[in-house]
Amino acid sequence: MPIGFVRKCDMKIYVRYFIIGFLSLVSSCVDEKEDVGMQPDAVEVGDMLPEFTVVMNDGRTVESGSLQGKPSFILFFNTACGDCRRELPLVQQMYERYGADGRMVFMAISREQDAVAVGEYWADNGLTIPFSAQTDRTVYHLFAYSSIPRIYVVDASRVVRAVFTDSPLATSEDLTYEIERVLTEIKDTEK
Repeated sequence: MPIGFVRKCDMKIYVRYFIIGFLSLVSSCVDEKEDVGMQPDAVEVGDMLPEFTVVMNDGRTVESGSLQGKPSFILFFNTACGDCRRELPLVQQMYERYGADGRMVFMAISREQDAVAVGEYWADNGLTIPFSAQTDRTVYHLFAYSSIPRIYVVDASRVVRAVFTDSPLATSEDLTYEIERVLTEIKDTEK
């Protein structure tokens, strides 16, 4: 058997395996309808915050109704998501600047990730943002059907003023502008 024939057969096998592997990868990424943006967002800018209840990592129960009168910052994430890992340090900075002193309610709500995994990631990365671990997508689906990270900046009347997703990721300037805007409105109404 000529050497060229063997190499040609080996090459065909490698190409087949590559194509099969590539198609498997592509089909696994597109398999879930809700992850390809086929449905509109449930909550958009100008909408009222949906009714939800979550238990925070410190044991507090937070209901959306309890956010009335206080601006809020809600992040949906999963620590296995690369974009979420890139966004979390920025959210931590915003929390330290605007949330730690109580001017704004911050909460990070996981999408399909348990408290142990989130807690370990928080500890390993020095994060202090209050979080609620959700092992399913029930709360997430009240807000959206696809893409994380997803950030909602909400005013004191529980109206969504800004939404940031992974396309493009929020910048420090974006978040600062929106947060300052809702905090300024609070100051103006207190005068």
